[in-house]
Amino acid sequence: MADPIETLLRLPGASDGRLLHLAREEARDAVHAQWPTWVDVELRSRLRSVGIDTLWAHQVEAAELAHAGRHVVVATGTASGKSAAYQLPALTALGAGRASDERRGRGPTVLYLAPTKALAHDQLQGLHTLTSGWEAVRAAAVDGDNTREERQWARDHANYIVTNPDLVHRTLLPSHQRWARFLSGLRYVVVDECHHYRGVFGSHVSHVLRRLRRIAAHYGADPTFVLASATVADPEVSASRLTGLAVRAVTDDAAPKGEVALALWEPPLVEGSGENGAPVRRPASVEAAGLLTDLVSSGVRTLAFVRSRRGAESVAMSARQMLAEVDASLPDRVATYRGGYLPEERRAIERDLRTGALLGLASTNALELGIDVAGLDAVVTTGFPGTRAALRQQFGRAGRDGSRAVGIFVARDDPLDTYLVHHPEALLGAPVEGTVFDPSNPHVIGPHLAAAAQELALTEDDLALFGPGAEEGVAALTAAGWLRKRPQGWFWTKRERAADLVDIRSVGGPAVQIVDDETGRLLGTVDGGRADATVHEGAVYVHRGETYVVAHYDPVDGVALVRPDRPDHTTTARSVTDIAIVEQRAAVPWGRATVSFGDVDVTSRVVSYVKRRSGTAQVLGEVPLDLPEHTLRTTAVWWTLPGRVVESLDLDPAEVPGAAHAAEHASIGLLPLLATCDRWDIGGVSTALHPDTGMLTVFVHDGLPGGAGFAKRGYDVAGRWLAMTRDAIVSCACDAGCPSCVQSPKCGNGNNPLSKRGAVVLLDALLAEAPSGAESAPALPVAGAERR
Repeated sequence: MADPIETLLRLPGASDGRLLHLAREEARDAVHAQWPTWVDVELRSRLRSVGIDTLWAHQVEAAELAHAGRHVVVATGTASGKSAAYQLPALTALGAGRASDERRGRGPTVLYLAPTKALAHDQLQGLHTLTSGWEAVRAAAVDGDNTREERQWARDHANYIVTNPDLVHRTLLPSHQRWARFLSGLRYVVVDECHHYRGVFGSHVSHVLRRLRRIAAHYGADPTFVLASATVADPEVSASRLTGLAVRAVTDDAAPKGEVALALWEPPLVEGSGENGAPVRRPASVEAAGLLTDLVSSGVRTLAFVRSRRGAESVAMSARQMLAEVDASLPDRVATYRGGYLPEERRAIERDLRTGALLGLASTNALELGIDVAGLDAVVTTGFPGTRAALRQQFGRAGRDGSRAVGIFVARDDPLDTYLVHHPEALLGAPVEGTVFDPSNPHVIGPHLAAAAQELALTEDDLALFGPGAEEGVAALTAAGWLRKRPQGWFWTKRERAADLVDIRSVGGPAVQIVDDETGRLLGTVDGGRADATVHEGAVYVHRGETYVVAHYDPVDGVALVRPDRPDHTTTARSVTDIAIVEQRAAVPWGRATVSFGDVDVTSRVVSYVKRRSGTAQVLGEVPLDLPEHTLRTTAVWWTLPGRVVESLDLDPAEVPGAAHAAEHASIGLLPLLATCDRWDIGGVSTALHPDTGMLTVFVHDGLPGGAGFAKRGYDVAGRWLAMTRDAIVSCACDAGCPSCVQSPKCGNGNNPLSKRGAVVLLDALLAEAPSGAESAPALPVAGAERR
């Protein structure tokens, strides 16, 4: 088998300027520790049978804490055996369960939570391998793929259940009486890949866990929480915020590690093919397909991460076409993996990847998490995945067996990607970001209070469990008639299930079904919040290498009908957006400028889509659309400059709107470096004269109802964020602005008007007004804040 590092250095792009930076992480020896004396004898024997004769020091430290009933988070590297931290105490507890207790339905139980079904089933497969024939352990997966009979068996007999927070929210907690046997014995709750719970999703999961704690206590259980992640910053703080408990962190990684080469890769420029004749770089997906082809043809088992479902399909399809010219047997050894596939399709792909039947795979971040795919040699990440934590997770999929491995980051034509490949210290030398989520978001806490009240009457003492905003939430629900106060507490008054009020993953309503119009076959789904932009009429949709065009989209019924086609173009939706300030929560003066944070209403509508030639991104035309308007109540950070300041600058009045617009785009592009988001989680609006401020104003807002904490993070680090934005624009080599600095791939105005020079002038003026050494804006209350 080819050496992945040597293969990387022989690739054409390694010598023609595309490989901008190469870093190597040296191999590391293991640090071992003695087996805890309390580990079940049967379990130790079974671990030896699967090749685990010794334990690493961090595994023992975490397992000892959990066994002693201390809540713990294990934050060590990928492939560091974090599962031992919970399996040793959990399986020992199951092995020690008394037969008499089991007969009375009071035996110990374990609940394992993963953010994806794929990870949960991967864990279950490993658990079955370890515990096969051991009567003390009865493990089962419970999720949306179960038959009724499988779920009933798990409810009545399983003592180790693997599932996801969605099922706990929608099924286990609302029907807790039926799960009383399992809940009454709940000894351990495992929260795997806990860094994944960020933004609004993280806020929802934090309340799901609080509801779980409340119901477990009702049945007499007080479970120990064990959390795990390879890439969580401030693990003790993040885990405590997620669970509402005091959590100890184990962070010293004692596992061995093979040498890893980390490459930063920038595609070459393609002159004059962008909007307004601006130069653009070869699409990162095209470059990734070439890398996947070169690595697979050399025998290097490679996983290519692509940011979108359509992109993953495109990369795999292009790689198969190129491989067919090299070896007729190779195209069938490359596949796609993404969310939206049917369960049987996902399982087959996972099996083929493990066995080596597949040499290459293009995947969305559905495979980013800790699925144990041993033997992968290389990972190609197409575009910055939003956080340094996510990038490390993706790179960690390779070299899990301790062998040499390669991680290649391919930059998109995007301000943040360009900044990172030219500033490797900001990517490879910096710690991972803190996990940002806001459990007090009223759009989040309200539905969970309602669900909790339906599960069990909500009392005054319960409100402290749900934290800030709980009292206000209960009051609002009571005033709306959804809750009713009785001597025993607050009760749910509606006939419908409260848990159905919210999808904890959705950013905008129920999923839209994508159906083949000719056969009636369900191809997949798309989140309701993204449907207008992705499955509008005329949109190009790719599924498992087959290309379709949307023939009809009905946003009311939630259905998109598609027909097979082979267009020579891709499609990108465009929208128009307006913003109104609802309440200014905090503000800090920067001389004559002001930086503010608060609530806003963002009104948007998808108005058209742009056709771009496949492979070059050349614009072929724009087609109008007639879709409904949507209003989003969320949070934003914004800065203002008074007219007298703007008039004093070296700017023509006609240049000011384009200057603000360019500064908005660039700041959106750079915020993900400081918050756990990517540019698709946030949006922006800029204007030379906003009606609510009477000044030049640039907004950056969260793209989720109620906010996700990203805009607040921007407010908190405004000085550093805006200085980085200014530096990124100045350092770009283009003359008038390009996608690497001030153009945006999702601009509703077609990146017009834009002024790169003007953006620098505005940001210089803003930063000149900032307090000396300002890193962040203090959270000052605003007197007399108005509500619209």
